[in-house]
Amino acid sequence: MNTCGLIVEYNPFHNGHAYHIQQAKKKSNADCMIAVMSGSFLQRGEPAVIDKFHRAKAAISSGVDIVVELPFVFAVQSSDLFSKGAVLTLHELGVDSICFGSESGNINNFIQGYSDFINQQPVYQDALKKALNEGLAFPEASRKAYQSIGLTTEDMDLSQPNNILGFSYVKTILENQLPIQPLTIKRKSSNYHDSEITGNIASATSIRKQLFEHQARLSDLTHTMPSATITALMEYEEKAQALHHWESYFPLLHFRVITMSLEQLSHIHGMEEGIEYRIKKTAKEAKSFHDWVERIKTKRYTWTRIQRIFVHLLTNTTKCEIQTLTSQSSVPYVRLLGISQKGQDYLNTRKKKMEVPIYSKLSRDVHPMLEIEERASNTYYSILSFANRYTLQKQEFMGPVLLK
Repeated sequence: MNTCGLIVEYNPFHNGHAYHIQQAKKKSNADCMIAVMSGSFLQRGEPAVIDKFHRAKAAISSGVDIVVELPFVFAVQSSDLFSKGAVLTLHELGVDSICFGSESGNINNFIQGYSDFINQQPVYQDALKKALNEGLAFPEASRKAYQSIGLTTEDMDLSQPNNILGFSYVKTILENQLPIQPLTIKRKSSNYHDSEITGNIASATSIRKQLFEHQARLSDLTHTMPSATITALMEYEEKAQALHHWESYFPLLHFRVITMSLEQLSHIHGMEEGIEYRIKKTAKEAKSFHDWVERIKTKRYTWTRIQRIFVHLLTNTTKCEIQTLTSQSSVPYVRLLGISQKGQDYLNTRKKKMEVPIYSKLSRDVHPMLEIEERASNTYYSILSFANRYTLQKQEFMGPVLLK
């Protein structure tokens, strides 16, 4: 059975994602579509609007055959670690190809770009070091370094967010010599960071903005998402009596910071160059999550970087844990979130060849990475009432979403 891997967040699943699945299936000629999806918290350091199980259900209902979880220790990271966890997870599942959306839309640009990157490593590293020493944040410093070796041209512009992620996917595949064919499709209509809805294919950013900033009703957004997503959003909101966004976590985050010592803060993953002092100082005056980030951010510390630090602070994830758990050359397990009948048929043949176990539910005392996963899940649901929290947390210890 020919399989194609997708690296996703589905926050929430929208028409652009449906288009991606359709085009990826066509380009790869795949019989089975496998998605590795971030769980409770996402790559840019944000809580998912609804939990991973309802997002997995929407994905399975919309054409994905298997949804597995990208472990938390890889999910809330910069592009290289995020890509490493995602690609290695899909490799364990035996995918023949990985198809991603990009601003470029031409896979040859990524492969040639990787070759240029390897051949000009000293130039890149010198330019990166110089830009960082000038006080630039890593994304901007990296963009300038890529520019120094010709990787910010129209053909291969590594200042664009999906090109950056796609380049990291290709780099992970080639550096590890994995038997996976990288494929890409050009993003259609909206861009990743677009904040306004202008048609039927809208960015997840613009959909979330309508939900939280403009208090839009789901009935006003039906043209941007499949019916399965609307159903998942409605079902989750009814069970949780909430949709998740950062402001809801502000009281807990604030409490954590004011009750932790500077030494304790310094051990949290992402705390570098004394940023804990700035976080502690600004906590005294912060009136909201948005206000707090505005007080902290600098040219060096971007909004995204601060959000990631705050996620690790909430989940008490330390530098030592991340270093230990992400330094291996493979993932220790694969966790199943959702599956179709076709996906079951594929897994029944594939799991005999796998070198790591497949977990269909959260299992305690199995691996330290799963212990952190449980902490992240508990943190995610912590903003809900006790009764709703208890009901939704039980999903972690049950089987995956199964659609016949």
